[in-house]
Amino acid sequence: MNPATTSPSTQFSRYQKFVVGMLAFLQFAVILDFMLMSPLGAVIMPALHISPQQFGLVVSAYAFSAGVSGLLTAGFADRYDRKKLLLFFYSGFIIGTVWCGLAQSFETLLLARIVTGLFGGVIGSVVLAISTDLFPPHMRGRVMGLIQTAFAASQVLGIPIGLYLSNRWNWHVPFLAMAALGLCGGLFVAWRMQPVAAHLAIPQEHSPWMHLYHTVTEPRYLIAFAITALLTTGGFMLMPFSSAFAVNNLGVSLHDLPTVYLVTGMCTIFFGPMIGKAADKFGKFRVFTLGTGLSIIMVLIYTHLGPISLPALIVVNVVMFVGIFSRMIPFQALVSSVPVTTQRGSFNAISASIQQLSGGIASVVAGHIVVLGADGKLLHFDVVGYVVVGTSLVALTLLWRLQRRSAVEPAPQRVTAP
Repeated sequence: MNPATTSPSTQFSRYQKFVVGMLAFLQFAVILDFMLMSPLGAVIMPALHISPQQFGLVVSAYAFSAGVSGLLTAGFADRYDRKKLLLFFYSGFIIGTVWCGLAQSFETLLLARIVTGLFGGVIGSVVLAISTDLFPPHMRGRVMGLIQTAFAASQVLGIPIGLYLSNRWNWHVPFLAMAALGLCGGLFVAWRMQPVAAHLAIPQEHSPWMHLYHTVTEPRYLIAFAITALLTTGGFMLMPFSSAFAVNNLGVSLHDLPTVYLVTGMCTIFFGPMIGKAADKFGKFRVFTLGTGLSIIMVLIYTHLGPISLPALIVVNVVMFVGIFSRMIPFQALVSSVPVTTQRGSFNAISASIQQLSGGIASVVAGHIVVLGADGKLLHFDVVGYVVVGTSLVALTLLWRLQRRSAVEPAPQRVTAP
């Protein structure tokens, strides 16, 4: 039953399958909670009598509180059983989600999103630390591929169901339903998952602040953090304006827009595990390089599109997301081997914080680049594409340097307790 093994077998055990499934489910719940706010905005704003500026604050409050939470937690992330740490933050996330569902004013909803972000923002980092602890390197590509399908599943299943529940009853119901479903998943994890505490057998520093300091000052970690920020920047510069670009510039009707996301999500669910297997078989950096090339080509095509048919847009969108996932999955699998065992929790917590903060900054930057023309079309969206291409090339270069550095340099020395 011990999931941590050095066996060269490439087959998942029954327990490993359970772990991957539950980790993917937890990721699905956290991502869905974040993604639900935007499509429900059209209902929440009139219901609570809040302005678009106030709603924007509600949305961004989650990202920034999650970023702060990651930094505050990093010093303590390797001092506890990772299962207990996961359940602690997941419990807070469920409470925050229930609070969102019960909110009756702008102030209570804002506080609820801050609380949800404080707990939910750390869950992804704990999931990655557990995945690294329980699976050997030759399996991590498939593991990351399966866990990353949570993003696509939230598009295919979560958002349409959430909108249906909101239209059928009210906007409170999707949050309450998600909290109930998430509670069932959390109880199942508490019941079936074994402790993940092998790292506690290794001596660690007494001071959590010194633990944090040694994590953020390790040169190899800094390169990995920079790559994370660059990859996140690219995605968050495109996503906030994709719907408006499709409707205003490409001529896609609002009625057909859900079809684009539905088909894209289904295809991503299909291709995600395949990309993970390819990363394990052919090499993670090689797949990342191919994904970068494909992403650059498709981003340039996408940001320069004019009026287009629905099937053609779906094809472009699907191929572009395949390129994006062909970078994210092998990168996560590759970078999982960078931190030493006693710093995995802090490394992933800081990485998650950087994702949230860089994503928020990228959205603000993109908002200053893109402007609305007199005819309702978005202008300078191609400039956003050029910025994404630039960040992609820099990320590829840094990952190449990280690969070379990891091959010739020993792992960073673990600082032990005196």
